[in-house]
Amino acid sequence: MHNGYGLGRDVALLEALASDEAVRTDGLGVAAVARLTGREKSQVSRALRALADAGLVERDEDTLVYRLGWRLFSLAARGTDSRLTAVAEPVLHRLAAETEETVHLCVLRDDALLTARTVSGHSFRTTGWEGRRAPLPCTSAGRVLLSDATPDELFVRFGAVEDLVPDYPHSRVRTVPQLWQAIQEAAERGWAVSHEEFEPGVAGVSAPVRDFRGRVVAALNVSGPTARLDGRFDETGRATAAAAAAVSAELGWTPGRSAP
Repeated sequence: MHNGYGLGRDVALLEALASDEAVRTDGLGVAAVARLTGREKSQVSRALRALADAGLVERDEDTLVYRLGWRLFSLAARGTDSRLTAVAEPVLHRLAAETEETVHLCVLRDDALLTARTVSGHSFRTTGWEGRRAPLPCTSAGRVLLSDATPDELFVRFGAVEDLVPDYPHSRVRTVPQLWQAIQEAAERGWAVSHEEFEPGVAGVSAPVRDFRGRVVAALNVSGPTARLDGRFDETGRATAAAAAAVSAELGWTPGRSAP
């Protein structure tokens, strides 16, 4: 009973450090944490020091504020993949039924995107996608998965090559600046579009899935024959973005909250 009570109090401290106030101020001091949790400052100070020793929180030696620590994020990240698939599964089925197209859950793996799960609302391309890797620049899912990257990070990832996707002649993205522009367009719209850039006759729409920190951890993608998706890109994009937002909410993401 005592251990459970102690754990509950520690969780309350972690929740305070994950609060909107902590995000706005980039951390909280002992007094602020004590105020939010209704505990004595001396108790809070001791508990935070113990959590810092365990790597669950970290203390800024200059400002003396506390933030959630690397070990907590590491533990959460390890559980994200399995939770992501479980949370996304019913959403994928709903989106496939709504769009009557094939829906993919895609994740970033090294220098490519990986299709982790596929659900089809139509007979078109119902098999052979799961476990398949595809290039990032010429796919709508790839552009979404790179949403958090800065221009410098894109240059580091892809290098100073003249053509990012020489094997995909119909891609409108061939250079890092063009990729950056496509990522920005997708961010403003809320979803990315690929129009026969990855495969002739096939179009795709993708939207980002974010975790509790606001970081993009996956993309929901709807793919189908261009002839069926033409004239439906906005409608399909809105549906895909809404589905991705539903998965993000299950992972703890709050819309409007800035990612660190």
